[in-house]
Amino acid sequence: MKGFSNRFSDFPDYIIGITKEIWEDRGIATLHEYYAPDIIVRSPASVVVGNQNVIGATMATLAEFPDRTLFGEDVIWSGTPEEGMLSSHRLHSTATHANPGVYGEPTGKKLHYRIIADCHAKNNQIDDEWLIRDQGAIVRQLGIDPRDYALDLIEREGGAENCVTPYTPANDVQGPYTGTGNDNEWGARFADIVTRIMNADFTVIPNEYDRAANLEYAGGNSTLSHDGADQFWMGLRASFPNAEFQIHHQIGRDDPMMPPRAALRWTLHGKHDGWGSFGTPTGAEVFILGASHAEFGAVVGGQVKLRREWTIFDETAVWKQIMLKTGA
Repeated sequence: MKGFSNRFSDFPDYIIGITKEIWEDRGIATLHEYYAPDIIVRSPASVVVGNQNVIGATMATLAEFPDRTLFGEDVIWSGTPEEGMLSSHRLHSTATHANPGVYGEPTGKKLHYRIIADCHAKNNQIDDEWLIRDQGAIVRQLGIDPRDYALDLIEREGGAENCVTPYTPANDVQGPYTGTGNDNEWGARFADIVTRIMNADFTVIPNEYDRAANLEYAGGNSTLSHDGADQFWMGLRASFPNAEFQIHHQIGRDDPMMPPRAALRWTLHGKHDGWGSFGTPTGAEVFILGASHAEFGAVVGGQVKLRREWTIFDETAVWKQIMLKTGA
């Protein structure tokens, strides 16, 4: 890989390798090497600019969860070393809530949750990032309802006028990466499936999902089959029936020894004006940053179906936006 250290065999090796080095091997100082000084990290909860702020947040997380692991389940990527590459990195993280921090007093509970991080890298350095952590899964395992966590967070951050503002188009910062992925058929197929769902065509689920599909959704929701997909996507879309859905990035890949797979980064922006996963409609304007991965295959010859899916967004960031509107 031109411009990257020769100790990495390929781009997934780079992404998985530096993640372990930074977090599990405690090489936090290597962020000065691997992250650009003015990196932009967008998460549903906030927009952070500058590597020094990233380093501070990393240390705070490790102080609260000292045994945190980040297992790289997949890296779905596009681009070239010369022009820059975008990785959609899906991680399964474990951590023990051992010390006080943003999640409150230590509970000693062992957590499992997923993260999807889209990172742009060039010349051995990441300079643009979209980071989605399944906060709903984390707080539920700590015994906290996501709505209650959001309300408490607003109070701890100084109230509605002073709290950290969730990520929206109004506070976004333009970074160096302006790509939209690639034109591989699997990315296009997955984009079509999710777009049809968001256009209220739920017949796409029994038509395109394998009946035995394994599904991992926001909130630590492990489910399966057509009913599992229908309930998740229906609950989300029904809460924001008139919101604008947009796919900002799509990647498809065919790699040796791996199933055909795809990665999407998307947003849903509009009013909380429907009954669904977020309860009584409030009229709050909500911006949701989401990411989805999928694997395809044909158990029955010639009948290609979506066999595994992972879709996450931050429920607590959605509730925070609703709470800021309602003042509840």
